[in-house]
Amino acid sequence: IYPVNKLSVVIITFNEARNIERAILSVKNIADEIIVVDSFSTDETPDICKKHSVNFHQRAWTGYSDQKNHANNLAQYDTIFSLDADEAVDSKLEKEILELKVSGFTGLYVVNRLVNYCGKWIRYSGWYPDAKLRLYDRRKGKWKGLDPHPSVHLHGTTEQLKGDLLHYSYTSYEDHINRSAKYALQSAKAMYQLGQRPSNFKLVVSPAFKFIQTYLIRQGFRDGFEGLIICKTSAYYTFLKYMYLKLITKGKTI
Repeated sequence: IYPVNKLSVVIITFNEARNIERAILSVKNIADEIIVVDSFSTDETPDICKKHSVNFHQRAWTGYSDQKNHANNLAQYDTIFSLDADEAVDSKLEKEILELKVSGFTGLYVVNRLVNYCGKWIRYSGWYPDAKLRLYDRRKGKWKGLDPHPSVHLHGTTEQLKGDLLHYSYTSYEDHINRSAKYALQSAKAMYQLGQRPSNFKLVVSPAFKFIQTYLIRQGFRDGFEGLIICKTSAYYTFLKYMYLKLITKGKTI
């Protein structure tokens, strides 16, 4: 039985030497080509990519959505699997995609992302299932939205795959807290550009609600100590986002 569909795996990178080999090896069996668009990494990312004979390109960073769309345009095939450098395809997802290559892709495919946080797989805390649209026909739409939370906007019927994308996100609690602050500022800038303005009510109430939602309602307590850290940091991120929005609206330099 021979595949009827060809598949391009697309990855964008910047200083991902710690992760990129794992990502590439996880898709070797499903990819007919692997496209990597790198934003001039200063670590060993380019060498690792070239060692694995991927289709390697370098381009200055222009934002997540634009970089993804550019990478998609470089692909030889219309069916795209979009993978982040710190992700990997698990064996169940690999098997499903191989079966689809034989039967034919018929829609847009959503994959659940399972996060590895400081060595622990997180199944609650609002982090799982973290559904992402990652397998699609590039002719049906593009990546849109402002950093740090863009998404792919496509037209068609979505189907849920059963396997997981393994997301090796944070290796330290400090990294998580620092990145949360960075993402909160990016989110505030994006909110301001979209015309949203701050409210003292949201600044006070939203962080508390976020903690209740993730730790109690989404059962973050079941993830143990890591769940507590994640939920508290989610509340911290929410507070910073609205605080930064307020400062930006007042014309303060951040």
